[in-house]
Amino acid sequence: MERFLAYRYFWGNRSGSGFISFIKSMSITGVAIGSAGLLITLSIVHGFKETIQEKVINFAPHITVTSFSNQPVYRADTLQAYLKDLEGLSYIAPIIRGQVILQYKEQITGAILKGVPNVLEDPSVSPYFKSTTSASATTTSILNSLVLGQDIAQDLGVNIGDRINVYSVTDNFTKDTFGSPELKQLEISHIYNTGIEFFDSQYALANVEIVRELLSIPFPQAQDLELRIHKPTISSIGKFERILDKKISLPYYTETIESRYGNLFAWVELQENIIPLVIGVMILIAAFNLIGAILMMVLERTQDIGVLKTLGANQQQIQRIFLIEGLWVSIIGLVIGMGISLAFIFVQSEFELIRLSEENYYMSVAPVSPHLLDFLVVPTVTTILCTLASWIPARIGARFDPLYAIKLGPK
Repeated sequence: MERFLAYRYFWGNRSGSGFISFIKSMSITGVAIGSAGLLITLSIVHGFKETIQEKVINFAPHITVTSFSNQPVYRADTLQAYLKDLEGLSYIAPIIRGQVILQYKEQITGAILKGVPNVLEDPSVSPYFKSTTSASATTTSILNSLVLGQDIAQDLGVNIGDRINVYSVTDNFTKDTFGSPELKQLEISHIYNTGIEFFDSQYALANVEIVRELLSIPFPQAQDLELRIHKPTISSIGKFERILDKKISLPYYTETIESRYGNLFAWVELQENIIPLVIGVMILIAAFNLIGAILMMVLERTQDIGVLKTLGANQQQIQRIFLIEGLWVSIIGLVIGMGISLAFIFVQSEFELIRLSEENYYMSVAPVSPHLLDFLVVPTVTTILCTLASWIPARIGARFDPLYAIKLGPK
């Protein structure tokens, strides 16, 4: 009986109830906008986090093995051979790096020059190579190749195929240099663009042997060893580090990508935790707007309540009628809200309508990554809030005195 009456009250068109229908529509709209806003926000925040993490994990080494007190790894080749058979390891290489000055015509800028075994296939930058190519770039030898970050290339005004001077900034001068810095002229073979200014404005990559000679670092010495693992995630990198710690001892220590770039990861976590909380207040407000809407419905049905009680309906039955009406509002609002959010996610992923400033957000398009858990939790919480908000006016209606309710009804 309760469900039937609630259905008739909710969907029935009663003369003089236009204002109540308007209030009911606004309540549904509030729930729809609140739930859609929260689901869309969660999808964007998840997408933002995953995109940043993917870029950092692709570019930076997952784990580095370094010596204490900034001492070099003197036998990097021996340490590499000792660790290369670890299960799950996909890449290991000794890395040479140091401060250099880059010059092209009248333009000068500083950079961190990193020496890698194969600069044209290095896993940190090859996924981010710009598609721009030139005839000279295809003939550039691996030995004389230089890979620049997008921001460094813009500062120098260079493009693929240009040759630039690279000066060392080191204290390791020999007698033959007469105190002058080492100089190499290298050709730009590729320009990479991760979208993260911290990476694109600092690093240049060249063949490890060229960098050794330029920075006067003898073989097999290296600053550290870079390791990458298969199917990397923050958790899997942490697990691999714990295995690695059992293999090495002093004077070496390990550092994961999360600890090295902790500030960046902490900033992303802050966005994911705070923004949904702020947007979630919308659902709370929309749910408690139901108090007024259900109360209006109760006042409109006062005479009906009196008749039902005269016919033997008890308080629990009357209360359930209005609770079901509140549940109808939440369900319809949620269906509309989830439809809006899914439509937005599809349109944004297919057509990329919302563009971002890459300098500020590290990406040019607002990413979306819907999670099934969000589409389970948000409707559940919204339904609970709407039911709680409906309980107060439903209880008021259920406690009406039958004679008073009939007298209060329309004449």
